Amino acid sequence: MSDHVHHDHDDDFLETGIPHVSKKEYLTGFVLSVILTAIPFALVMGGSAISTPLLVLILLAFAAVQVVVHMVYFLHMNAKSEGGWNALALIFTVVLVVIVLSGSLWVMHHLNTNMMPGAHEMQEMIRNTP
Repeated sequence: MSDHVHHDHDDDFLETGIPHVSKKEYLTGFVLSVILTAIPFALVMGGSAISTPLLVLILLAFAAVQVVVHMVYFLHMNAKSEGGWNALALIFTVVLVVIVLSGSLWVMHHLNTNMMPGAHEMQEMIRNTP
């Protein structure tokens, strides 16, 4: 008889359902996080010749990639863990964040456009002040 017991679990998970992660995976995540932080920092602090809107898009792209790196290497989230519920929770979170951020930007833009007087109106107000 064989003493080997086969479990139906994935080999990546311990008996408690906690994913088994090696130091190499943590180190990989750390190095990627440092790189994904250093490049945008250098772009901003180095006074690059990139236009501001393009720089913002580049920074947002690096931030999004860094979020994925943190989720995979430090939070150990993937499509297989928790029976797929982690992936569903991630999709729901992304949808909520997009709604909140786009709504906030929309409100701030319209407040700025509709509430702030223009330069011409400001000059008129200054001239009419006793």
